[in-house]
This record gives sequence, structure tokens and C-alpha cells, in this order.
Amino acid sequence: MCSVFGLIDYNNVLSAKEKNRILGVLSHECEVRGTDATGIAYNYNGRLRIYKRPLAAHRLRFRVPNGVNVIMGHTRMATQGDAKRNYNNHPWLGKAEHAQFVLAHNGVLWNDDELRMQLPKTTIETDSYVAVQLLEQNKALDFDSLKNMAETVEGSFVFTVLDGKDNLFFVVGNNPLTIFRYEGFDLYASTSEILRKTIRRLQLGKPNEIIEPEEGEILKIDRNGHITCSSFIPHHTFSHWWRNAPYYGSYLLENTSFETDYLIDAAKAMGISEDEVQALLDYGCTTDEIEELLYDPALLHELTGELLYAY
Repeated sequence: MCSVFGLIDYNNVLSAKEKNRILGVLSHECEVRGTDATGIAYNYNGRLRIYKRPLAAHRLRFRVPNGVNVIMGHTRMATQGDAKRNYNNHPWLGKAEHAQFVLAHNGVLWNDDELRMQLPKTTIETDSYVAVQLLEQNKALDFDSLKNMAETVEGSFVFTVLDGKDNLFFVVGNNPLTIFRYEGFDLYASTSEILRKTIRRLQLGKPNEIIEPEEGEILKIDRNGHITCSSFIPHHTFSHWWRNAPYYGSYLLENTSFETDYLIDAAKAMGISEDEVQALLDYGCTTDEIEELLYDPALLHELTGELLYAY
């Protein structure tokens, strides 16, 4: 899949050098979830800036200037849209009325082709870009417009959206997101394991607070570190139907988590090999993310073919 990551220095306690060091380590740890492209976005001199390249994070050197306090980032595992064409890579710039914003996405959208028929034509091939267009269509960037977008798309997702006032929004579907809060700044990434490895390398110590938003939550962290929340109703078009279906029922335990063994059994019943599931697990995908991919076997076979060949 992919990873979102970033930092919010709401008390201005970090130097530019420290921020660049953190971004370098954090983005490198996010490579476990994607090496096809890397990008960051931030506000500087009154304008949103995007720096992205079709390269793995460890091949980039971040140089965020003084005065930048909020940075959002993304490492990509390309599933739709050639990463070599940089316009397909995250983040993307959008405009809602007179205000600009930047968006990145972790996950896979299933109804993007349907939505594209109702949206302006674009050369961008990535499924995630329809979220930018939906926000532009709503002509606003606020909890209501984000709720509308989240309830319109179908699939797995966490969206991060940064506006021109350094407000950072998190729209949390059924993909993971963790925020570590320190005294004066926050770090976030798609998984807590990425953050734990990052802080060990940086020797930051334990965070004061760990936030793991639930599916259906929308969080806003402003430039002063204040958190406000809203919510949306998740669109479960692809409900986990085999959990209750008689044919697959023998593979699952009632009232337990969907563990690896049961995922492998269910995958085998759908024509997907254990090696393919294990390749995705080794790459860093969670069982929930692999479960979502079972709905698109062609895409899963394509991804695992590349991983198995690479290894």
C-alpha cells in the first residue's frame, strides 16, 4: 500500500535542521509501505509548496526552510497511475473557492472510474485524485466538505489534507493512522510501528500521548496544536461478506480479529496463494489492507507478482 507521514511543530520548538532530520528518518521508515515515489508539502511565504519525485525516500534529501512548521508527506506503492509520471504521485494541489489545499491518500479507491465520469477530465491517472476533485466540486475545505467526500468515495483510505493556514486534516477510513504527541510537536504515520522505529533512531523518547483515530473520524490539528473532531458514515460497499457467508464461515472465529492464518485460508478459497499473501505481509501491508485487496484479484496478482519477482 502507501504511507502518509508528517510533523506539526505547533510550539516552534524544532529547528529547520531538526525537522529535516526527522523527515528523513520518518520517510525512510515509511519505505516499508512504498518506494515508487515520495512527496512532501508545506506552507512557505504564503504559498503551498509541493516537492515530490518518483524515487524512494532514502534517495531524497529534504530541505524544508526556516519558518515551516507543518509538513505532510507520502511514500507511494503505485497501484494505479505510472509513478514515473510525476503528476500521478502524491501530494496534489487543489483549490476550493479561493483557498488552496494539498491532499495525500493511503489506500485504494474502488469507485474512481465511476466518479471520473462525473468529474472534469484530467491527465492524472491515480485513483486518489478524485478526492481532490470532489473537494474542489464542493467549493470548500471544512468538516462538511470532507464528510461529503469521505461518504462519496468507496474503498480503503486515510486522507491527509493541508490548507494554506497550516490546518492539517485527517480523514480516517479503515486504514491505519497513528499520531505521537510530544511537548510542542506531533509526528504521524500510517502505523505505530513506523513511528516507534523512527523515534528509536532519533532517540526522542516516549511520546506524551498516542492518538489512533477510529474509522469514521475526521481530525483537524491547527498550527497551534489544537485538535477538533468531526465524523462521517463509512461507506461499506465492499463489506466483509465472507465473515458471515456459510462457505467461508469455517475459516473464521466469531468475535476474534482477522488473523493471518484465517486471512490465508480465505485467500486460498478465492484463488490467491499463501505465497502472495505472505509477500504482501512481508512488504508491510496489514491484514485489513490485504483483505481489501481480495476484492480486486487482478490488482493483487499484479502487485504480488512484482514483489515476488523483486525478492
